[in-house]
Amino acid sequence: MALPERVLIPLANPRTAADLVSIGSALLRPNGTITALGIVEVPEGMPLSEGATKARQARRLLQRVLEFAPQGVDLRTVVRIGRRAAEGIVELAAEDEADLILFGWGGRPGGKHGDEAVFSPTIDEVVREAPCNIAVVKQRGVRDVQRILTPVRGGPHAELALAYASALGRYFDATVDVMHIVPPDIPPVVRTQAERALAAFVHQNAQDPARPLIVEGSDVAATITREAEAAQLVVMGATAMAPVDVATAEGALFGVLPEKVAQSAQPSVIVVKTREPINRATFERRARQAETLEAADRAVEEGRSAASRVDRWFAESSFHHSEFADLGRMVALKEKQGLTISAILPTLNESKTIGPIVRDARRELMERFPLIDELLVIDSDSDDDTREIAESEGARVVIHSQVLPRYGSYRGKGEALWKSLYETSGDLIAWSDTDIVDWHPRFLYGTLGPLLLEPRIGYVKAYYQRPIVEGGVLKEGGGGRVTELVARPLINLFFPELSGYIQPLSGEYAGRREHLEQIPFFTGYAVEIGHLIDLAERIDLTGLGQVDLEVRVHRNQELEGLSKMSFVILQAVMKRLEERRRARLFAELGSSIKLPRSGPNRLSLEVIDLADQERPPMIRIPEYAERRAAVAGSV
Repeated sequence: MALPERVLIPLANPRTAADLVSIGSALLRPNGTITALGIVEVPEGMPLSEGATKARQARRLLQRVLEFAPQGVDLRTVVRIGRRAAEGIVELAAEDEADLILFGWGGRPGGKHGDEAVFSPTIDEVVREAPCNIAVVKQRGVRDVQRILTPVRGGPHAELALAYASALGRYFDATVDVMHIVPPDIPPVVRTQAERALAAFVHQNAQDPARPLIVEGSDVAATITREAEAAQLVVMGATAMAPVDVATAEGALFGVLPEKVAQSAQPSVIVVKTREPINRATFERRARQAETLEAADRAVEEGRSAASRVDRWFAESSFHHSEFADLGRMVALKEKQGLTISAILPTLNESKTIGPIVRDARRELMERFPLIDELLVIDSDSDDDTREIAESEGARVVIHSQVLPRYGSYRGKGEALWKSLYETSGDLIAWSDTDIVDWHPRFLYGTLGPLLLEPRIGYVKAYYQRPIVEGGVLKEGGGGRVTELVARPLINLFFPELSGYIQPLSGEYAGRREHLEQIPFFTGYAVEIGHLIDLAERIDLTGLGQVDLEVRVHRNQELEGLSKMSFVILQAVMKRLEERRRARLFAELGSSIKLPRSGPNRLSLEVIDLADQERPPMIRIPEYAERRAAVAGSV
């Protein structure tokens, strides 16, 4: 049997993961992947978003598991939220197309047998679903393994056990004894037949160092336990046979014998079970059950599914920058995946802040740790010393109005971001605002971290506490006024799948070029809300993330500036609503805003045209496509 290419290890306690990772590494095919999975269970009646804090803690604990990975083994960590651990395990196994789920098992309390679950409720539930091959390890340490005992009686489970035992033998440089138990005083002719059959079985299903071993015994479990005393590891297949009566089919899991051996043997015991196709009777029974429940559940689920999905996303995809503070590890992840990273700093008259930002980014993220491959300042025609300062600190500087001149130029941050795609080449792109007084390298590595850690994520936005400066005094809260008064109500009304975003308009975000080049860009204030709406449609909510950067102090706008920003964001949301619904919601959307001016000797209305333009996906620009083709050809 083929060894697994993708191994999934659910971990209830990462501190016991060393042996499981060692076993998984031994079984893994070359260039395979091990996924260490942490599950956060949220009780019924509580929103899944309540698991967010525990999910963050679980991710931190799982980082310790990375220390156990042997050199050359691809080990990643994932945390999932759910009502039951088994659901999360089966779901991820299906998503990753796992070949093997490897469980650790603590044994029955007190070693007693009864009507409780065979191994544990979670393991039993996963086994019943049978998403792939399954191995359960009764852990008693996997060190200094010199002899592996593999009791066999034939069948697919025994074949899998022998294939795994053989791989473990090669990994640990241990002898593998493939044992078949025969009754005492067996006639010589029958014993010879058994020896020949065992030798043929071993030859067909194992490689060196496996060797056949015939042992006499009247009590199979006791005989295996006795022989195991001279071994450091036991590997055996499930023995349960599927019963004829479909009504009792779910009682057949691993069988009584493997559990007895796992409970009583001195060394660690691995019990394996092959994935079995669902027989017709089981399929029909499950179909009847589903049909009965479906009608009753449909109305309830339709109402709950959207909210539950956002709750779960919030818990699973809300990160903290400290999870990515080990920059050496971030660089290793980047290099392992063969990725390049571009960091982009848009500027407009930021001479007071741009110098320290470029200096810190270069020193920490390019010189000390080569996380960033390219640092670009894209300027919007500043009339102060912004460009000169940035260049003196070592950044490459371009003026956005001079990029792709054939297509003209618009004022606005979104225009600069769109053109920055053309000016850079990284597989991952991170943008950060430059009016930040307390800028820190986390404003780049924080948004890049989830992209490096989780392949499912394609776009990450930052969130943070935003104190407001009033009269030269820093006051807690008060920032993010457009978010709370405009963006959040609009999102909850029309795009509720994005309602879990804490700061949908934040200016720090990172994404994969393959997605960013495929979406249009609003040229002004609406670029952030446009990104979220368009990327949620393109890569689904599960492809999005957010990261806590803690505190961000920046220049606050006056109320009139916030009014203009709100107007443009409302325009963009209405535009996307009409496009999604393929219908005109309004006869005409206003493109100008009237601002009243009043004073002792003045009363007037100032009319300002604020319509955001929209740039097409960059991939449609011929010059960009040519440049990307040239980059791909040079790799």
